Amino acid sequence: MANKVAIVGVAQNAGCESKDNYYDQAYQVTRELLDKTGLKKDDIGTFISASSDIFHGGISCANAYYWETTGAFLKNGSRQDGESLFALFYGAMRIMSGHYDTALVIALCKGSENPSNESCTLMYADPFYQRGVGLNETLAAALQMKLYMKKSRITAEQCAKVAVKNLGNALGNPYAHRRGRYSVEDVLKSELVADPLTELQVAPKSEGIVAMLLASEEKAKKITKKPVWIKGFGSSLDSYILGDRDLLNGQLRNAANRAYKMARITDPGKQIDLAEISEPYAFQELLWMEDLGLCSPGGGGKMIDSGKTEKNGALPINPSGGVLANNPYVSRGLQRAVEAVLQMRGEAGERQVEKRVKTALAHGTHGFAGQCHAVAVLGR
Repeated sequence: MANKVAIVGVAQNAGCESKDNYYDQAYQVTRELLDKTGLKKDDIGTFISASSDIFHGGISCANAYYWETTGAFLKNGSRQDGESLFALFYGAMRIMSGHYDTALVIALCKGSENPSNESCTLMYADPFYQRGVGLNETLAAALQMKLYMKKSRITAEQCAKVAVKNLGNALGNPYAHRRGRYSVEDVLKSELVADPLTELQVAPKSEGIVAMLLASEEKAKKITKKPVWIKGFGSSLDSYILGDRDLLNGQLRNAANRAYKMARITDPGKQIDLAEISEPYAFQELLWMEDLGLCSPGGGGKMIDSGKTEKNGALPINPSGGVLANNPYVSRGLQRAVEAVLQMRGEAGERQVEKRVKTALAHGTHGFAGQCHAVAVLGR
C-alpha cells in the first residue's frame, strides 16, 4: 500500500451505563488518547467521527454536539453514520492522499440514553411494505439463523457455544458490558427473544466511545515504537429489501476479498492470527467465519467444536468478548479494531492471547442480517 498508514494510539470507555454525560465521556476518551500519544489537539491534522443522529444518538445533528469537546473544532473534519469501521477507512485515505500526516478517528454511542435497538432498527425497514409488519434487526437475524441451521446443519448447541466462549472471554475485559461463566444449557434456557434466538445469544445495548489516532509512516515512527499498520480494507453493501437477498450468501465475502487483495492475504485461515468479529447474534460468528474464509463453507460449527477459536486456540476469535459482551451499536466496528490493536501490541491485559499476533482482522456490520460489512486487516 502506498503512503503507509499506522495506528499509533487507541482509547475507549466501558460499555456499562454511565452517569457521565455524552459530552464529558467524549472528552475523557479523547484526552486519554492524546495523553497516550504525547500529542496536543493542535497537532491533529484532520478529524473523522462515526456517530448517529436520531436513531442511535438521539440528537438532531450529532457532530455539532461533540465537535469541540473532541478537539475537532476549526479543523478539517467529516462524519460518517452507520458502521464505524468506515470512519477508520476514511481517516486512512485522508493520510494516504498526502494532505495530512495525522487523523483522529472517533466513534460515539451512548446506548443508555437511546431507544431499544429493536425500536431503532424497526426504522431501517421499507416504510411501505416491511415496517408495518414490525420487522427489526433481531427478527431478521432470527430468520437468518433458522435458515443457517437448516441449510448448513448447524446445531443450536454450536450456536450457544459462541455465547459461552465470548461471555467467558469478557471476564478479562474491564470494558465489557456483559460477562459471565455460562454453560450451553444456560444459554439455550435463557429467555426466548425471537425463535430460535435466546437472550444470551443477543448482544446488549451498551455505551461506547472509542478513539484511534492514525499517522503517516514518517510521523508514526516519531510517536510510537509499536505502530500497527493498516494493511488492507474493504466494504460491501447488500440490497435494501430483505426479500431480495440471499441471507446465507451476503456481501461479507466481497468486503473481505477487497481487504485481502490490498493486504496480500491469499490464505486467511493460515495468515490471520486473530480476528475480532462483530457478532450481534451468536450464530453470526459462525456464519461470518465462513464468509471471511477462516474456515470452509458450512464449517463454522466444526470450527467452534474444535476449540480453535478459543482465547488460546489456534485462531482466537473475539478474545475481548466481542459484540455479545459489549454492543455500542455505532462504535462496535471501530472497537473491534481497537481490540485487535491491543492484542498486537501486547497491551490487552487479562484478555491477552498467548500467541504472538502479527496479523489481525477487524470486522464490522450494520443493518438487517448483515446488510453492510466492513473488513480491515492490520499488521505489525
